[in-house]
Amino acid sequence: MDSQTSQASQPSPSPQSPHTFQVDLRGLVDLLSHHLYSSPKVYLRELLQNAVDAVTARRADEPGAPARVRLYAEGGALRVEDTGVGLTEADVHSLLATIGRSSKRAEGLEEARSDFLGQFGIGLLACFVVAERIRVVSRSARTPGAPPVEWTASDDGSYTVRTLPDAERPEPGTTVHLVARAGAAEWLAPGRVAELARDFGSLLPYDVRVGDEAVTDLPAPWDRPYPGPAARRVALARHCNDLFGFTPLDTIDLSVPLAGIRGVAYVLPSAVSPAQRAGHRVHLKGMLLTERAEQLLPDWAFFVRCVLDTDSLRPTASREALYEDETLAGVREALGERIRAWLTGLAAGDPERLAAFLAVHHLGVKSLARHDREMLRTMLPWLPFETTDGRLSLEEFAQRHAVVHFTRTVEEYRQVAPIASAQGIGVINGGYTYDSELVQALPSVRPGTVVAELDAETVTAHLDAVDPAEELALSGFLAAARARLDPLGCDVVLRSFHPLSVPALHLDDRDARHEQARAAAEAQADDLWAGILGSLRGSAPRARLVLNHLNPLVRRISALPDPELIGTAAESLYGQALLMAQRPLRPADSALLNRAFIGLLEWATHSEDGQA
Repeated sequence: MDSQTSQASQPSPSPQSPHTFQVDLRGLVDLLSHHLYSSPKVYLRELLQNAVDAVTARRADEPGAPARVRLYAEGGALRVEDTGVGLTEADVHSLLATIGRSSKRAEGLEEARSDFLGQFGIGLLACFVVAERIRVVSRSARTPGAPPVEWTASDDGSYTVRTLPDAERPEPGTTVHLVARAGAAEWLAPGRVAELARDFGSLLPYDVRVGDEAVTDLPAPWDRPYPGPAARRVALARHCNDLFGFTPLDTIDLSVPLAGIRGVAYVLPSAVSPAQRAGHRVHLKGMLLTERAEQLLPDWAFFVRCVLDTDSLRPTASREALYEDETLAGVREALGERIRAWLTGLAAGDPERLAAFLAVHHLGVKSLARHDREMLRTMLPWLPFETTDGRLSLEEFAQRHAVVHFTRTVEEYRQVAPIASAQGIGVINGGYTYDSELVQALPSVRPGTVVAELDAETVTAHLDAVDPAEELALSGFLAAARARLDPLGCDVVLRSFHPLSVPALHLDDRDARHEQARAAAEAQADDLWAGILGSLRGSAPRARLVLNHLNPLVRRISALPDPELIGTAAESLYGQALLMAQRPLRPADSALLNRAFIGLLEWATHSEDGQA
């Protein structure tokens, strides 16, 4: 501090000349409001925190000391009174020096908050976000003979310190007076002050009131006694609705005594994206720290919203987030275990509630089961999968089929599902998020299970071959069809299969599609790139159009005498098979469909003209 500050350290009953901070207060307020704190509302949290810390400090010396905090808002001004430890004039000057030191670097802010005076100082500066003038009147409980001291500061950086007569503050404690700055009066309005005080201070351990209205609401909803589990569930559901705006599917206790954590997780009633970061409410020793704690739970637990109180986690300098350290990592793992235990408990004792939960949040459980073999084993009878036998769990499906076939994409599944089902081949659609990974992990928790990826060769092998003599008689028909589809990278084969209503089946796999993409790129490339792409040509199987010899339409087409008409019909069957498989059409495929449609119309109208 400067020489003027040193002079001010001597008690005096009269005002002294203004002093100046050794920091740029305007710049520091800008730092606090635009870079450290997310909203002006944190000023009230800082005032409450200062008052609570002061009461805590006094009670450490005097266990029976009164523990009261009172807030009075009126006419664009706010008064906050506490019965805490108070300050002497020497404390005030030490406080100002702490502010000066702590403002030089962010870690200094955090260090300053670890003790009472530093915390009080930074809290006062936060008030300048909404106030143009701050007046503090305080009397120390630790130095009974010290007179009350008044500290008055303006947002231009000037302040005065003076001692007051005993009558000005007969009892120990502190009163903070704020006068709103221009444009910030709404933050000191009675209704807003009451709302913020309830939000920040509902779990504080002392008697906090705004006027005559109580702010604290203890014990916390999850710690209160209830007549029974059903009554507790109803009360917590009401609390969730008040807090988060939804009625939960269920509640999960998150008690971790070793980490000083008590709270609940509320299960969301509707599905959310796994990529959506959940915002949880965290109270630190009763004071609301943040409503947007994202790193509190494992990523897989995106289907819950939490509210809890802790005395072990470390806040950042702004006290609006949690500091990522080993303690937080341990708490995250412990809370994940609580949610995992809830899931296994439902599987063991409440299958109806588990089914209701999985109907909404099976994706989250699948995400967890990918990395947790025990969870996968527990959830095997419950997790739903799309299969050719209907919507089943992996356990049910594996019991029905000696080989568990799966596809990696939804398109592949749609190609083969109707035919595979008719042929008795069990197939799981692994195209949805996490499904193929879980199917492949099945043998690790169910020894002896055979899992295989389904490809075109496997499907074709399960279809009945046509009598060689009949196929030889249709060689001309097959040659004409193959010649027409060969430019599309598609072979034609003849098989007999059910259902009879399906005339043709288009089959390919990833290797075949890769070869098609390479061939298309080669056709459009210049000579150099065409040569390079041509050298990459592999021996991958081509796509195939499997014609159903049992289908009446295919039999009529195979009897046509005109090779050109056979080619047009083969193109039509190819296009129809693609559409049935719901595969995206390449430009060449779209052109083929148009050509085949026009060709069939021309043939039909030409035939009618000839008859006429």
